[in-house]
Amino acid sequence: MLAGGAALALSQSLPADAEAAYGDIPPLKSVTPYPLGVATSATKVSDPAWSALAARQFSRLTAEWEMKMEYVLQADGSLKLDRADKMVAFARRNGMTVHGHTLIWYAQDGEYFQKLSAKPDAFLNAYVDYIAGVMGRYKGVIPSWDVVNEPIWNDGRGLRPCLWQKVLGDDYIGLALEAAHRADPQALLFINDYNLELTPKKRATFLKLIETLLKNGAPLHGIGTQTHIDAGITPGLIRSAIADIASLGLKVHISELDISLREDHPTPVAQPRIDQVRTLNELLEAYQDVPANQRYGLTMWALRDSDSWLNTPQGGKSLIPDEPVLFDRLGRPKPLAQAFVNAVK
Repeated sequence: MLAGGAALALSQSLPADAEAAYGDIPPLKSVTPYPLGVATSATKVSDPAWSALAARQFSRLTAEWEMKMEYVLQADGSLKLDRADKMVAFARRNGMTVHGHTLIWYAQDGEYFQKLSAKPDAFLNAYVDYIAGVMGRYKGVIPSWDVVNEPIWNDGRGLRPCLWQKVLGDDYIGLALEAAHRADPQALLFINDYNLELTPKKRATFLKLIETLLKNGAPLHGIGTQTHIDAGITPGLIRSAIADIASLGLKVHISELDISLREDHPTPVAQPRIDQVRTLNELLEAYQDVPANQRYGLTMWALRDSDSWLNTPQGGKSLIPDEPVLFDRLGRPKPLAQAFVNAVK
């Protein structure tokens, strides 16, 4: 049962028919045999309707943006973690864990590091200090981190060029993992990337990177698959990808799941939703085949359709809103949520 205040907030936020629909499924976290996460922000955890629904349905939080360097690192090298603190506090109040996302990303470096780029020793010290500063604040509180995000070109040609690689060389990933392990030796460390299902060449390059890191003794414990996919993805691609990724023996985190309906379909309007359920079923069945000790969990990359990055300009917002997650814009469980329950039970 929800605590009184949370239940009241939820009931006041939804019309009566939505409340009835809401009662049609059990709390998703109660039927899922592994941790079930959702992406969030400091603004969302302050919203009563969002908070009540998330706390009822999910057991883990991932910050969508506010633990990334673009927000955290200031021009003078200081760290701004006020919003991260707020999300962590919400999680702890509601018996949820937090997955840290993300420390090093090719797309964000910041003025502070750019100024140090001609001084490799100072740059490396700052690199290590940044990782230690962020992780150290949450040592013993955040049990896992995406240490490096999206290191591989989408076409699989190799590592993406970035400031980290330019100054530190290809070993910037290994250096980040070592720094993260020193900062919190108990934390599980992940590398996270996307389109591993859709692009076999990228997946092969990514897994070769992982194998090289492990061979070199890097403290790496898991792989995040993101899994931003279209409803019409070719059947079998997801199953093959999950099997390949799991074959390395590391933990596997379905880390940013959404299933977009936006892809053009020549079939009638109902077909994308049918494909969406089929795709979700394939994913959940493939994940169930992963050994239990490797299933680190599944994280939805939004609570409600209206929260999804796919309905922002960054995600290609269009006149027709996308519907990529389990709950509609009012927080009502969609048929996709019922399909989720049926598949994981």
